[in-house]
Amino acid sequence: MISANRRDYGIDLLKCIAIFGVIVIHSCSYAYALSSFDWYATVFWGSLVRAGVPIFFMCSGALFLGRDEPLSMKKLFTRTLPRILAALIVWAMLYKLYRLIVGGGLSGAAVFQAVKEVLLFNHESHLYYLHIIIIVYLLLPLTDLVARNASRRLLEYLLLFWFVFGILYPSLAGVWPFTLLRGIPTQYKLNMTYAAVGYGLLGFYMKKYPPRRWVCAALAVLGFLIIFCGTVFFSIRENALYEGFFSGMAPGACFLAAGIFGCFSQAKPPASPLLRGAVEYISKASFCVYLSHLIFLWQLPRIGLTAQVLPAIICVPLRALCCLLCSLALYFVLSHIPIVKKWLI
Repeated sequence: MISANRRDYGIDLLKCIAIFGVIVIHSCSYAYALSSFDWYATVFWGSLVRAGVPIFFMCSGALFLGRDEPLSMKKLFTRTLPRILAALIVWAMLYKLYRLIVGGGLSGAAVFQAVKEVLLFNHESHLYYLHIIIIVYLLLPLTDLVARNASRRLLEYLLLFWFVFGILYPSLAGVWPFTLLRGIPTQYKLNMTYAAVGYGLLGFYMKKYPPRRWVCAALAVLGFLIIFCGTVFFSIRENALYEGFFSGMAPGACFLAAGIFGCFSQAKPPASPLLRGAVEYISKASFCVYLSHLIFLWQLPRIGLTAQVLPAIICVPLRALCCLLCSLALYFVLSHIPIVKKWLI
Protein backbone atom coordinates (compact mmCIF):
# COMPACT_ATOMS: atom_id res chain seq x y z
CA MET A 1 0.00 0.00 0.00
CA ILE A 2 1.08 3.58 -0.67
CA SER A 3 0.99 6.15 2.07
CA ALA A 4 -0.99 9.26 1.26
CA ASN A 5 1.89 11.47 2.44
CA ARG A 6 4.87 9.73 0.82
CA ARG A 7 5.84 10.30 -2.78
CA ASP A 8 6.50 7.27 -4.94
CA TYR A 9 9.43 7.82 -7.30
CA GLY A 10 8.26 5.14 -9.74
CA ILE A 11 4.86 6.80 -10.11
CA ASP A 12 6.47 10.24 -10.47
CA LEU A 13 8.71 8.88 -13.23
CA LEU A 14 5.75 7.30 -15.01
CA LYS A 15 3.84 10.59 -14.90
CA CYS A 16 6.84 12.30 -16.51
CA ILE A 17 6.89 9.66 -19.25
CA ALA A 18 3.12 9.96 -19.72
CA ILE A 19 2.98 13.75 -19.99
CA PHE A 20 5.86 13.89 -22.46
CA GLY A 21 4.14 11.15 -24.43
CA VAL A 22 0.90 13.14 -24.59
CA ILE A 23 2.79 16.19 -25.88
CA VAL A 24 4.58 14.08 -28.50
CA ILE A 25 1.22 12.72 -29.68
CA HIS A 26 -0.03 16.25 -30.23
CA SER A 27 3.28 17.24 -31.86
CA CYS A 28 2.91 14.66 -34.61
CA SER A 29 1.84 15.74 -38.06
CA TYR A 30 0.74 13.11 -40.55
CA ALA A 31 0.52 15.54 -43.47
CA TYR A 32 3.54 13.98 -45.20
CA ALA A 33 3.29 11.87 -48.33
CA LEU A 34 2.20 8.36 -47.44
CA SER A 35 5.14 5.95 -47.09
CA SER A 36 7.73 8.76 -47.10
CA PHE A 37 10.49 8.66 -44.50
CA ASP A 38 8.94 11.58 -42.60
CA TRP A 39 5.58 9.82 -42.57
CA TYR A 40 7.12 6.64 -41.17
CA ALA A 41 9.02 8.69 -38.59
CA THR A 42 5.84 10.42 -37.47
CA VAL A 43 3.98 7.12 -37.19
CA PHE A 44 6.96 5.77 -35.23
CA TRP A 45 6.80 8.56 -32.65
CA GLY A 46 3.01 8.47 -32.52
CA SER A 47 3.08 4.72 -31.87
CA LEU A 48 5.89 4.84 -29.32
CA VAL A 49 4.05 7.25 -26.99
CA ARG A 50 0.48 6.09 -27.54
CA ALA A 51 0.20 4.82 -23.94
CA GLY A 52 0.41 8.31 -22.38
CA VAL A 53 -3.19 8.68 -21.18
CA PRO A 54 -3.61 5.01 -20.12
CA ILE A 55 -0.48 5.38 -17.97
CA PHE A 56 -2.07 8.37 -16.23
CA PHE A 57 -5.12 6.23 -15.42
CA MET A 58 -2.87 3.45 -14.12
CA CYS A 59 -0.96 5.90 -11.93
CA SER A 60 -4.25 7.12 -10.46
CA GLY A 61 -5.17 3.54 -9.59
CA ALA A 62 -1.79 2.88 -7.99
CA LEU A 63 -2.05 6.08 -5.94
CA PHE A 64 -5.70 6.04 -4.87
CA LEU A 65 -6.58 2.36 -4.53
CA GLY A 66 -5.65 0.35 -1.46
CA ARG A 67 -3.55 3.04 0.17
CA ASP A 68 -3.02 3.41 3.92
CA GLU A 69 -5.45 6.33 4.20
CA PRO A 70 -8.47 5.75 1.94
CA LEU A 71 -9.91 8.71 0.05
CA SER A 72 -12.89 9.78 2.14
CA MET A 73 -16.25 10.59 0.58
CA LYS A 74 -16.03 14.05 2.14
CA LYS A 75 -12.68 14.80 0.51
CA LEU A 76 -13.87 13.31 -2.78
CA PHE A 77 -16.91 15.60 -3.00
CA THR A 78 -15.50 18.73 -1.34
CA ARG A 79 -11.97 18.82 -2.76
CA THR A 80 -11.09 16.26 -5.43
CA LEU A 81 -14.09 16.47 -7.75
CA PRO A 82 -14.67 20.25 -7.30
CA ARG A 83 -11.02 20.84 -8.21
CA ILE A 84 -11.34 18.77 -11.39
CA LEU A 85 -14.56 20.56 -12.37
CA ALA A 86 -13.12 24.00 -11.65
CA ALA A 87 -10.00 23.30 -13.71
CA LEU A 88 -12.09 21.83 -16.53
CA ILE A 89 -14.49 24.78 -16.78
CA VAL A 90 -11.82 27.49 -16.48
CA TRP A 91 -9.37 25.94 -18.94
CA ALA A 92 -12.12 25.06 -21.39
CA MET A 93 -13.19 28.72 -21.33
CA LEU A 94 -9.60 29.90 -21.75
CA TYR A 95 -9.26 27.79 -24.88
CA LYS A 96 -12.52 29.19 -26.25
CA LEU A 97 -11.33 32.76 -25.63
CA TYR A 98 -7.93 31.99 -27.13
CA ARG A 99 -9.52 30.76 -30.36
CA LEU A 100 -11.83 33.78 -30.52
CA ILE A 101 -8.98 36.24 -29.95
CA VAL A 102 -6.58 34.61 -32.39
CA GLY A 103 -9.33 34.13 -34.97
CA GLY A 104 -10.48 37.73 -34.65
CA GLY A 105 -14.01 36.69 -33.74
CA LEU A 106 -14.19 38.10 -30.21
CA SER A 107 -17.59 39.63 -29.49
CA GLY A 108 -20.27 39.57 -26.83
CA ALA A 109 -22.36 37.07 -28.78
CA ALA A 110 -19.35 34.85 -29.44
CA VAL A 111 -18.39 34.85 -25.75
CA PHE A 112 -21.97 34.02 -24.77
CA GLN A 113 -21.97 31.11 -27.22
CA ALA A 114 -18.60 29.96 -25.84
CA VAL A 115 -19.98 29.97 -22.30
CA LYS A 116 -22.93 27.82 -23.40
CA GLU A 117 -20.59 25.36 -25.11
CA VAL A 118 -18.36 25.14 -22.04
CA LEU A 119 -21.32 24.46 -19.74
CA LEU A 120 -22.50 21.73 -22.15
CA PHE A 121 -19.03 20.11 -22.08
CA ASN A 122 -18.28 21.02 -25.69
CA HIS A 123 -14.59 21.52 -24.95
CA GLU A 124 -11.16 21.38 -26.59
CA SER A 125 -10.60 17.77 -27.61
CA HIS A 126 -7.70 16.95 -25.24
CA LEU A 127 -9.87 17.82 -22.23
CA TYR A 128 -11.70 14.53 -22.75
CA TYR A 129 -9.29 13.12 -20.17
CA LEU A 130 -10.90 15.27 -17.47
CA HIS A 131 -14.37 14.23 -18.64
CA ILE A 132 -13.37 10.61 -18.08
CA ILE A 133 -11.49 11.17 -14.83
CA ILE A 134 -14.68 12.58 -13.28
CA ILE A 135 -16.34 9.17 -13.70
CA VAL A 136 -13.17 7.39 -12.57
CA TYR A 137 -13.14 9.44 -9.36
CA LEU A 138 -16.87 9.01 -8.77
CA LEU A 139 -16.31 5.25 -8.83
CA LEU A 140 -13.23 5.36 -6.58
CA PRO A 141 -15.11 4.34 -3.40
CA LEU A 142 -16.30 1.18 -5.19
CA THR A 143 -13.05 0.33 -6.95
CA ASP A 144 -11.15 0.92 -3.71
CA LEU A 145 -13.50 -1.50 -1.95
CA VAL A 146 -12.71 -4.10 -4.62
CA ALA A 147 -8.97 -3.43 -4.43
CA ARG A 148 -8.93 -3.81 -0.65
CA ASN A 149 -10.99 -6.98 -0.41
CA ALA A 150 -10.53 -8.93 -3.63
CA SER A 151 -8.05 -11.79 -3.73
CA ARG A 152 -5.36 -11.83 -6.37
CA ARG A 153 -7.29 -14.44 -8.33
CA LEU A 154 -10.46 -12.35 -8.26
CA LEU A 155 -8.55 -9.25 -9.38
CA GLU A 156 -7.13 -11.23 -12.27
CA TYR A 157 -10.63 -12.39 -13.21
CA LEU A 158 -11.92 -8.78 -13.17
CA LEU A 159 -8.98 -7.61 -15.27
CA LEU A 160 -9.56 -10.41 -17.77
CA PHE A 161 -13.24 -9.44 -18.02
CA TRP A 162 -12.22 -5.80 -18.50
CA PHE A 163 -9.67 -6.68 -21.19
CA VAL A 164 -12.12 -8.84 -23.15
CA PHE A 165 -15.13 -6.50 -23.01
CA GLY A 166 -13.43 -3.11 -22.58
CA ILE A 167 -10.35 -3.48 -24.79
CA LEU A 168 -10.56 -6.47 -27.14
CA TYR A 169 -14.22 -6.64 -28.13
CA PRO A 170 -14.66 -2.89 -28.86
CA SER A 171 -11.56 -3.03 -31.06
CA LEU A 172 -12.84 -6.06 -32.99
CA ALA A 173 -16.51 -5.04 -33.20
CA GLY A 174 -16.05 -3.77 -36.74
CA VAL A 175 -14.23 -6.90 -37.92
CA TRP A 176 -15.79 -10.09 -39.29
CA PRO A 177 -17.29 -12.25 -37.77
CA PHE A 178 -18.23 -9.78 -35.01
CA THR A 179 -19.98 -7.60 -37.63
CA LEU A 180 -22.51 -10.44 -37.99
CA LEU A 181 -23.71 -10.06 -34.41
CA ARG A 182 -27.09 -8.47 -33.79
CA GLY A 183 -29.14 -7.44 -30.75
CA ILE A 184 -27.92 -7.52 -27.16
CA PRO A 185 -24.46 -9.06 -27.82
CA THR A 186 -23.52 -5.89 -29.71
CA GLN A 187 -23.94 -4.07 -26.39
CA TYR A 188 -21.58 -6.33 -24.45
CA LYS A 189 -18.62 -4.04 -25.07
CA LEU A 190 -17.84 -1.51 -22.36
CA ASN A 191 -18.13 2.18 -23.11
CA MET A 192 -14.68 3.81 -23.38
CA THR A 193 -15.30 6.08 -20.38
CA TYR A 194 -16.23 3.26 -18.01
CA ALA A 195 -13.61 0.95 -19.45
CA ALA A 196 -10.98 3.48 -18.35
CA VAL A 197 -11.74 2.42 -14.76
CA GLY A 198 -10.08 -0.88 -15.60
CA TYR A 199 -6.76 0.85 -16.16
CA GLY A 200 -6.90 2.05 -12.56
CA LEU A 201 -7.36 -1.50 -11.30
CA LEU A 202 -4.57 -2.66 -13.60
CA GLY A 203 -2.24 -0.03 -12.15
CA PHE A 204 -3.11 -1.12 -8.61
CA TYR A 205 -2.63 -4.79 -9.47
CA MET A 206 0.73 -4.29 -11.18
CA LYS A 207 1.97 -2.14 -8.32
CA LYS A 208 0.94 -4.73 -5.74
CA TYR A 209 2.00 -7.78 -7.76
CA PRO A 210 4.83 -6.54 -10.02
CA PRO A 211 5.51 -8.86 -12.98
CA ARG A 212 9.03 -9.73 -14.04
CA ARG A 213 10.85 -7.01 -15.95
CA TRP A 214 11.36 -9.15 -19.05
CA VAL A 215 7.62 -9.80 -19.23
CA CYS A 216 6.92 -6.08 -19.02
CA ALA A 217 9.56 -5.28 -21.64
CA ALA A 218 8.07 -7.92 -23.95
CA LEU A 219 4.59 -6.43 -23.46
CA ALA A 220 5.87 -2.95 -24.29
CA VAL A 221 7.59 -4.15 -27.47
CA LEU A 222 4.53 -6.17 -28.51
CA GLY A 223 2.24 -3.19 -27.91
CA PHE A 224 4.45 -0.87 -29.96
CA LEU A 225 4.69 -3.35 -32.84
CA ILE A 226 0.91 -3.84 -32.91
CA ILE A 227 0.34 -0.08 -33.10
CA PHE A 228 3.12 0.75 -35.57
CA CYS A 229 2.79 -2.23 -37.90
CA GLY A 230 -1.01 -2.17 -37.81
CA THR A 231 -1.13 1.55 -38.59
CA VAL A 232 1.38 1.24 -41.44
CA PHE A 233 -0.28 -1.81 -42.98
CA PHE A 234 -3.85 -0.51 -42.96
CA SER A 235 -2.81 3.04 -43.93
CA ILE A 236 -1.01 1.76 -47.03
CA ARG A 237 -3.90 -0.57 -47.83
CA GLU A 238 -6.45 2.24 -47.59
CA ASN A 239 -4.13 4.93 -48.99
CA ALA A 240 -4.91 7.19 -46.00
CA LEU A 241 -3.88 7.36 -42.36
CA TYR A 242 -5.62 4.59 -40.41
CA GLU A 243 -6.06 5.61 -36.76
CA GLY A 244 -7.78 2.51 -35.40
CA PHE A 245 -4.64 1.40 -33.56
CA PHE A 246 -4.05 4.82 -32.00
CA SER A 247 -6.89 4.57 -29.46
CA GLY A 248 -5.83 4.36 -25.83
CA MET A 249 -8.42 1.60 -25.38
CA ALA A 250 -7.01 -0.57 -28.18
CA PRO A 251 -5.00 -3.76 -27.39
CA GLY A 252 -1.70 -2.31 -28.62
CA ALA A 253 -1.93 0.73 -26.34
CA CYS A 254 -3.01 -1.50 -23.46
CA PHE A 255 0.00 -3.80 -23.84
CA LEU A 256 2.32 -0.82 -24.27
CA ALA A 257 0.94 0.92 -21.16
CA ALA A 258 1.16 -2.24 -19.05
CA GLY A 259 4.71 -2.87 -20.24
CA ILE A 260 5.95 0.65 -19.54
CA PHE A 261 4.17 0.75 -16.17
CA GLY A 262 5.69 -2.57 -15.15
CA CYS A 263 9.19 -1.52 -16.21
CA PHE A 264 9.20 1.75 -14.26
CA SER A 265 6.67 1.50 -11.40
CA GLN A 266 9.25 -0.11 -9.09
CA ALA A 267 12.06 2.28 -10.06
CA LYS A 268 14.28 3.39 -7.20
CA PRO A 269 15.19 7.08 -6.71
CA PRO A 270 18.54 7.94 -8.32
CA ALA A 271 21.47 9.12 -6.23
CA SER A 272 21.44 12.53 -7.88
CA PRO A 273 19.24 15.00 -5.92
CA LEU A 274 18.96 17.12 -9.08
CA LEU A 275 17.49 14.26 -11.10
CA ARG A 276 15.13 13.26 -8.28
CA GLY A 277 13.98 16.84 -7.93
CA ALA A 278 13.43 17.25 -11.67
CA VAL A 279 11.30 14.09 -11.85
CA GLU A 280 9.23 15.14 -8.84
CA TYR A 281 8.77 18.66 -10.21
CA ILE A 282 7.59 17.50 -13.64
CA SER A 283 5.27 14.99 -11.96
CA LYS A 284 3.71 17.73 -9.82
CA ALA A 285 3.41 19.98 -12.86
CA SER A 286 1.95 17.28 -15.14
CA PHE A 287 -1.69 18.33 -14.64
CA CYS A 288 -0.90 21.97 -15.52
CA VAL A 289 1.23 20.83 -18.47
CA TYR A 290 -1.60 18.65 -19.77
CA LEU A 291 -4.08 21.51 -19.50
CA SER A 292 -1.92 24.19 -21.10
CA HIS A 293 0.43 22.52 -23.58
CA LEU A 294 -1.70 22.91 -26.71
CA ILE A 295 -1.51 26.71 -26.51
CA PHE A 296 2.28 26.59 -26.63
CA LEU A 297 2.25 23.94 -29.34
CA TRP A 298 0.10 26.19 -31.50
CA GLN A 299 2.60 29.03 -31.03
CA LEU A 300 5.69 27.11 -32.18
CA PRO A 301 5.09 27.79 -35.90
CA ARG A 302 5.36 31.51 -35.09
CA ILE A 303 9.03 30.99 -34.25
CA GLY A 304 9.59 28.78 -37.27
CA LEU A 305 9.51 25.41 -35.54
CA THR A 306 7.23 23.56 -37.93
CA ALA A 307 7.14 20.05 -39.33
CA GLN A 308 8.66 21.36 -42.57
CA VAL A 309 11.83 22.80 -41.00
CA LEU A 310 13.52 19.60 -39.84
CA PRO A 311 13.11 15.88 -40.56
CA ALA A 312 10.17 14.49 -38.58
CA ILE A 313 12.41 12.09 -36.68
CA ILE A 314 14.00 15.17 -35.04
CA CYS A 315 11.23 17.75 -35.32
CA VAL A 316 8.55 15.81 -33.41
CA PRO A 317 10.50 15.29 -30.15
CA LEU A 318 12.08 18.77 -30.44
CA ARG A 319 8.67 20.43 -30.70
CA ALA A 320 7.47 18.35 -27.77
CA LEU A 321 10.48 19.31 -25.65
CA CYS A 322 10.02 23.03 -26.38
CA CYS A 323 6.34 22.75 -25.53
CA LEU A 324 7.14 20.92 -22.28
CA LEU A 325 9.64 23.57 -21.18
CA CYS A 326 7.17 26.39 -21.89
CA SER A 327 4.41 24.58 -19.99
CA LEU A 328 6.73 23.99 -17.03
CA ALA A 329 7.59 27.70 -17.02
CA LEU A 330 3.87 28.49 -16.90
CA TYR A 331 3.45 26.06 -14.00
CA PHE A 332 6.27 27.79 -12.14
CA VAL A 333 4.41 31.10 -12.41
CA LEU A 334 0.91 29.76 -11.68
CA SER A 335 2.06 27.62 -8.75
CA HIS A 336 2.94 30.82 -6.88
CA ILE A 337 -0.69 31.99 -7.04
CA PRO A 338 -2.38 30.18 -4.11
CA ILE A 339 -5.95 29.95 -5.42
CA VAL A 340 -4.76 28.92 -8.88
CA LYS A 341 -2.41 26.31 -7.47
CA LYS A 342 -5.18 24.87 -5.29
CA TRP A 343 -8.00 24.78 -7.83
CA LEU A 344 -6.77 25.13 -11.42
CA ILE A 345 -3.48 23.28 -11.84
